[in-house]
Amino acid sequence: MNIVVGNLSFGASEEPVRALFETHGTVDRVNIATDRDKGQPRGFGFVETSNDGEGEEAIAAVNGSDLDGRSLTVNEARPKADRSSGGGGSFGHKRRY
Repeated sequence: MNIVVGNLSFGASEEPVRALFETHGTVDRVNIATDRDKGQPRGFGFVETSNDGEGEEAIAAVNGSDLDGRSLTVNEARPKADRSSGGGGSFGHKRRY
């Protein structure tokens, strides 16, 4: 199960997030999202668990809890939306010849 953790402090690191979730089951991976240019945390991250039951328990237990003085928002992550719409550079304007 992939879990999104929001409202992390901008100084958040992997270990405190891992420790918080490991009290509710096995954590396979923690990934704190960072700004591409600055390399600083962006205020959210992801926690992966292989056991969906433990993941659901962790979501219920950790959502709204405090970490570094901030109330966390925790939900099951949704799959990334497909952005391959074909696009084009006309910005919706069609040329008429």
